Amino acid sequence: MALALALAKRGLGTVAPNPAVGCVIVKDGRIVGRGWTQPGGRPHAETEALRRAGAAARGSTAYVTLEPCAHHGETPPCADALVAAGIARAVVAATDPDHRVNGRGIGRLEDAGIDVSTGLLAAEAEDVNAGFFLRVREGRPLVTLKLATSLDGRIATHTGESRWITGEAARRFAHLLRAKHDAILVGARTVAADDPELTCRLPGLEARSPVRIVVDGHLSLPLTAKLVATARAVPTIVTTLANAPSARRRALEDLGLALIDAEPDSSGYIDMGDMLRKLGAHGITRVLCEGGAHVAAALLRAGLVDRLAWFRAPIVIGGDGIPAAEAFGVDALSMARAFRWTGSRALGPDAMDAYVRAS
Repeated sequence: MALALALAKRGLGTVAPNPAVGCVIVKDGRIVGRGWTQPGGRPHAETEALRRAGAAARGSTAYVTLEPCAHHGETPPCADALVAAGIARAVVAATDPDHRVNGRGIGRLEDAGIDVSTGLLAAEAEDVNAGFFLRVREGRPLVTLKLATSLDGRIATHTGESRWITGEAARRFAHLLRAKHDAILVGARTVAADDPELTCRLPGLEARSPVRIVVDGHLSLPLTAKLVATARAVPTIVTTLANAPSARRRALEDLGLALIDAEPDSSGYIDMGDMLRKLGAHGITRVLCEGGAHVAAALLRAGLVDRLAWFRAPIVIGGDGIPAAEAFGVDALSMARAFRWTGSRALGPDAMDAYVRAS
C-alpha cells in the first residue's frame, strides 16, 4: 500500500477533478502490475495496473489507495474491471466520499465474492487526496499558502524589494510545489509589482504548469503583463466582481483569459469562500496561493488556508518590511489561525516548514 500511495502522488496536479489513485497488484508475493491515475484523469490506476498485469491478475491481490469507482463515466467502472480480471482479494485504503461511489465500489467487489479489506494506511490515503475530498464534501479546493520570508516574516523591504529573499534551491522546490497543484493563485497587486509568469520551469516538468488564477475585483490587471501575454499557452483565470468594467472584461477575454465572477464580501472585496467554491465547480481540487499579503490575509481571515509551506531565508529585514500577511482583525490570541507543524526541509541556506490547519 505504501508503494501504491507513492504511485498515487505522481498524479497530483494533473488529474483534477479526479482523485490521484495508485494501484499495485500482487500475486504469489510478487508485484505483477502497478498503475496510477494518468494525466487528465484517464485511464484510472486500476485499469493501468490490470493492463500491465495481464493474465497474472487472476487470483491476485489488488492494493488500491481509494475505493474503485462504481459508476459509468468516460470509462467503465474500475470495480467491474477488477471483477472481470478475476482478482481474489482487494485491499482498499480509503472509501470514496463521492455519492456515485461511496461504498458501491466495495459492494460490487464483495458481491462478486472478492475478499475486501479497508482502512490500511487510510489517513495517509486521505492526505494524498485531501483536495479531492474537500471538493466533494465542501465544494471547494484545498488551499496551500506558500510564503517566502525572512526570519521575521517579511516578504519584502519597505521599498518593495523582494527578489530574491530565498535562494535557488528553495525556488526549485517551490516550482515542484507548482507542479503538484491544479492552480496557482495570486492577487492583482502581486502581478503589478512582480510581473510573474507563474509556470513550472523545472527541466522535464514544464508541461505541468498549473492553471493561473488572479484575484482582481476591479480588473486592474495590466494588459501588458506576462500572464496576459501567455494566456493562450497557459490557462489563466481572473476572478473578479460582477460590476467590474465591461470594456476591461472584453479586452481580457479577447486575449484568451477566462473570467469568473465572485460575490463581494462585507468590505466590497472578493468573497474568498465564494471564489473557491466557484473554482471547485470548475474542477479545481488543489490551489497554491503565492501572494501577496492582501490575498494571504483574506484567506486567513476567512479560515480557508488548509496548509502552509513556509520558506524562510536566514536574514532579518525589520519592522518596516512588508509582512507576509496584512492585518486581518486578530484582537486576541484565541482569534489567531492555528496550524500544526508536520515537518521541515533544508534547502541550501534556507528552510521550508510545512503545516496543516489545526482541527
